[in-house]
Amino acid sequence: MTRASKHLLEGAVTLLAGLALWLFTGDVEVPVVTLTKVGVVLMCVGGAQTAWGLTGAVRRSARGR
Repeated sequence: MTRASKHLLEGAVTLLAGLALWLFTGDVEVPVVTLTKVGVVLMCVGGAQTAWGLTGAVRRSARGR
């Protein structure tokens, strides 16, 4: 498994976990944090990691030509 595919996989999983938190934890109360905001942060991190993996994959394929 290459680094780019690893970043793509981790980013997609993180993005989906954040999406699940954002969608389904609106009425759950936790004393310290709001789970919907944690979900938004996870979606941002997952999106950035996915973009990083896509960039690495494109660079690798362009370098291989």
